[in-house]
Amino acid sequence: MTNKTINLLEGIGVGMRILSFMGLSILGKSTPFLALWIVNTIDAIILTYCAVIRENKSYIILNVFWIIVGLIGIYNSLK
Repeated sequence: MTNKTINLLEGIGVGMRILSFMGLSILGKSTPFLALWIVNTIDAIILTYCAVIRENKSYIILNVFWIIVGLIGIYNSLK
C-alpha cells in the first residue's frame, strides 16, 4: 500500500473521529449514541490498520484501546 493511500485512510479516520465527537458536543443528550460508537469504532479500526502498516506501536495501543471502548459503547447502547 502506498504512503499516499495510508495518508488518505488516516485523514478519513481522523475526520470520522472529529465528526463523531463534534456531533456529541452539538447534539448533547439527543446524540444517537449507537451511531456515535459505531463510527468511533470504525475509525479506530482504520487508524489501527494505518498504525500497523507504519509500525507505530504507540498509535496501535491507543487505537486498540479505542476499539475496545467502542465495542463496550456499542454493547451498552444496545441494552
